[in-house]
Amino acid sequence: MIITVTADGVKEYEFIEMLKKRAQNSDKNVIPAVSEIIENVRENGDKAVNEYTVKFDGKAPSKTEITADEIDSLIAQCDADYLETIKKAAANISDFHKRQLQQSWMTTKDNGVILGQRIRGLKRVGIYVPGGTAAYPSSVLMNAIPAKIAGVEEIIMCTPPMKDGKPNPNIIAAAKEAGVDRIFLIGGAQAVAALAYGTETVPKVDKIVGPGNIFVATAKKLLYGTVDIDMIAGPSEILIVADSSANPKFLAADLMSQAEHDKLASAILLTDSAEIAEKTKLELEEQMKKLSRKEIIESSINNFGAIIVCSNMNQAVEFANELAPEHLEVCCNNPMEYIGKLDNAGSVFLGNYSPEPLGDYFAGPNHVLPTSGTARFFSPLSVDSFVKKSSFIYYTEDALRADAEDVIRFADTEGLTAHANSIKVRFDIK
Repeated sequence: MIITVTADGVKEYEFIEMLKKRAQNSDKNVIPAVSEIIENVRENGDKAVNEYTVKFDGKAPSKTEITADEIDSLIAQCDADYLETIKKAAANISDFHKRQLQQSWMTTKDNGVILGQRIRGLKRVGIYVPGGTAAYPSSVLMNAIPAKIAGVEEIIMCTPPMKDGKPNPNIIAAAKEAGVDRIFLIGGAQAVAALAYGTETVPKVDKIVGPGNIFVATAKKLLYGTVDIDMIAGPSEILIVADSSANPKFLAADLMSQAEHDKLASAILLTDSAEIAEKTKLELEEQMKKLSRKEIIESSINNFGAIIVCSNMNQAVEFANELAPEHLEVCCNNPMEYIGKLDNAGSVFLGNYSPEPLGDYFAGPNHVLPTSGTARFFSPLSVDSFVKKSSFIYYTEDALRADAEDVIRFADTEGLTAHANSIKVRFDIK
């Protein structure tokens, strides 16, 4: 069962080091295998993609790209209430992300100089969406909607077929709602390689986003530089900061909501109350019995979960900032007072009625978040993730003449005489 640690400035940090190692322990055999897939797809295009689809999925679909008529037919198979739910979620996600949109700008100076920045969406983005046992329509919304708002011209989605060789209708419905332009029924590292290099049928993209298994994640990592990617995602994480006013039933349920993702997920409770710690532990044991993914939850809780009893809430906040979790819940009497203190987290959930799954599916903020402590310097997926920025400069002759000596001095200091000469020839400076 989950361990209980009394914070002493040593034990809790030993736990962090253990978590870091767990995130780094990937199968070393994956990299050579994925490298071979990438090179084969690069050289042989659709032929290689089809061969890997047969090898890994049993058979290739009769058609790789799903047509508009097929999309409508698949959506007709979806539950009507589900379709209404994704419309509501899409509206919330869209409303939140529209507020992130930046505008190009330009400024002029008295001497005639014009400076500015041009912002525009990427031309084409690829979204990878798992379609097997881990089929997440919510990820379609979270990845595609910000891209559309950013002004991306074309969104290409790749998703593997289900065991029967057909697309997952729920994923297809989410894709249409989010504005995905083209959908290809391929998965795995071969799909990532196809998006990165382009094939006879799959267009080459500028950026690849979306979750996947170790092979997909490794392919994205290896192809970074050929294309941009969202981030290198590690195992899922939740950290809850709770005081004596928290409800142990809620705390246990929320810890398990992330523990069920996979056996490497981590779920941690920080509290200044020994009583809350003990009651939460009992609730975990009781609630876990009723859940379908009990085996996964039990494994992640036992190996990578912890309840850490802190001497006070300041210590809990300090430790939370050190851990820099993907998801951070604040279940305290006055959660709003902690907003300015919690600096390192992917997404923060404030109060007893803002559980993490609300952010996963519906509230609006993005659920693609930095993991493995990278929230210290990375941000959630956003509209900014799908734009590129260029600056521009216009100087008049008089303005350049006024700054010429300073530019030349910089160039000479750095030993770049051709840089200096570019200025000198314009004004016959010797």
